[in-house]
Amino acid sequence: MTPVSSHSPHGQSPLRTVQVLGGGNADSSAHVRSLAAGLVARGLRVTVCAPVEAEHVYDFTGTGAAHVHVPRSSDPGAVAALRAACRDADLVHAHGLHASFRASLALSGRRTPLVVTWHSRAYADGARAHLLRLLERRVAKAATVVLGTCSDLVDRARRTGARDARLAAVALPGPRPRVAAEADDPDRQRAKLRAELGATERPLLLAAGSLDRHGGHQTLLDAARVWRGLDPVPLVVLAGEGPLRPALQRRVEDERLPVRLVGRRDDVAELLAAADLALLTSRWESRSVLAQEALHARVPLVATAVGGVPDLVGDAADLVPYGDAAALADTVVRLLGDPERRELLAERGVRQTATWPTEDQTVTQVLSIYDELTQVWPLVQPPERR
Repeated sequence: MTPVSSHSPHGQSPLRTVQVLGGGNADSSAHVRSLAAGLVARGLRVTVCAPVEAEHVYDFTGTGAAHVHVPRSSDPGAVAALRAACRDADLVHAHGLHASFRASLALSGRRTPLVVTWHSRAYADGARAHLLRLLERRVAKAATVVLGTCSDLVDRARRTGARDARLAAVALPGPRPRVAAEADDPDRQRAKLRAELGATERPLLLAAGSLDRHGGHQTLLDAARVWRGLDPVPLVVLAGEGPLRPALQRRVEDERLPVRLVGRRDDVAELLAAADLALLTSRWESRSVLAQEALHARVPLVATAVGGVPDLVGDAADLVPYGDAAALADTVVRLLGDPERRELLAERGVRQTATWPTEDQTVTQVLSIYDELTQVWPLVQPPERR
């Protein structure tokens, strides 16, 4: 393997980048870990500023990056900690609206380039909605480049004043290592999970995500009322936590719905491999990890036609309007009764995944932008694979 020099050919010190995370949601945190690993492998110095809880889950230091704890809040202490961490940075790359706002405050008065990636969009009502619009405008104008993970976000950045907004190449990070016994016998693991969930002789439908009012889970429960009339009755497994969990659980119990709320799970990929269908009911998504994992796993997907989902999945999923319980229920019923359609979607899914960017392509695009903005760091090729 060809070693990567820690210095540029001109004797310059390695480019130092700071990656800034806010709340550390699953999509952006996994992306930052993948990005950090790729940048370190190419000889850059990387510091990840994120809450310590995110470091515990995603192990940024395991990639060779440094980690600096910066709390989620935008209070003066958090901004001061971020400002100190960015003192010697050649470039700062912030992920998400709130992290980007903190980074813009920390870099105030400095000439350090700021790259911002918007992974999703936030929703709010009333005064908070106005505040979010102000934050978006402040971030869009402060950033040297705004990267959006779907065309909707790129358009939004341009409308809010971004001087340079581009579509980001964002790969689905590779799977975490699995226990050898599970990796060697996926059929056994699938059967075990289905038995544990109570779906040995009935269809298993999997949904996952934050249990908030934008997840569409009330619509999912409305559709589950229809599925009670099927024989056998499908079991819906909903993985995730959030403020709506108590209300959803009450509905499940009061209406005797065929739904299990299993809380936050670290084995969603394994649950997905055990499922007959995957369900995505969100109000808005960019590059949904569940959708990507479903297509990779050849699991037919029914998803809402929102945000970046149609472009992401192409013709490899059945799409329904957000909030339309009848359309969701009917589509699932048709799919469960049509094995040929399910197989067609599985085959299309494999073809669609081949069109998505790889982790190497994602890092290459980011490096190209860093090089363009700093104009002092020649691109370093990734190390050769053995």
